[in-house]
Amino acid sequence: MNDQAGQIPGTVAQALLSANYLTVLTGAGVSAESGVPTFRGKEGLWRKHNPMELATPEAFERDPKLVWEWYVYRRGLMGNVHPNPAHEAIAELETLYPKFLLITQNVDNLHRRAGSKELVELHGNIFRVRCSRCERKLDELPDLNELPPKCECGAYLRPDVVWFGEALPREAIDRAFQASVECDCMLVVGTSAVVQPAASLPIMAKKGGAFVAEINYEPTPLSDLVDVSILGKAGELMSRLLDATSKRRNG
Repeated sequence: MNDQAGQIPGTVAQALLSANYLTVLTGAGVSAESGVPTFRGKEGLWRKHNPMELATPEAFERDPKLVWEWYVYRRGLMGNVHPNPAHEAIAELETLYPKFLLITQNVDNLHRRAGSKELVELHGNIFRVRCSRCERKLDELPDLNELPPKCECGAYLRPDVVWFGEALPREAIDRAFQASVECDCMLVVGTSAVVQPAASLPIMAKKGGAFVAEINYEPTPLSDLVDVSILGKAGELMSRLLDATSKRRNG
């Protein structure tokens, strides 16, 4: 491992230049620089409730209106933030490679807003909804003036996110596993590398022969296992990586 504070080692630039299949794994550290609020709200009603107990199927069954009120509150906060240079650099990198996949643990929709198209949202998207019974999915929000909203089948709609105690969507995790095994370069950006199964993806990539570089504000359990770990802000470092790779445009 090479641990460089804010510097882009030549080995990373070279790996990006020679790669045909780039995979990027992102976590909360990418969106933190946009000012995305932390999971726990600080004001009003949410001081009286543990958000960890609101993001469960049991909580929704017990009090769907309360859970929806919390998600409407969170959506309102997330709707006021914008993609930062890290989101934008990742979206731009997508255009430079024959094969590319972004795998994100974030639910805030900022990658899509930045222009990313080839992406897997492992934990869902807070701005989508799905039926709690028939699994019908809606990309457009229903009328939230009356909570909880209902599906055409009569059952309650719920946020299309993965709650505690739920499995990740099979299609999403299968695609993430496949990309991790097949890619020849992976960037791991802004993730603590402790939440499974996402934390295992860089290990899979490394075992498959890929060059794996970590970009994070502080060391993680992954730092000693990857080819290079670069410490610093995701926005600044991803912008530099994009600059170092931009010559692919002329390739």
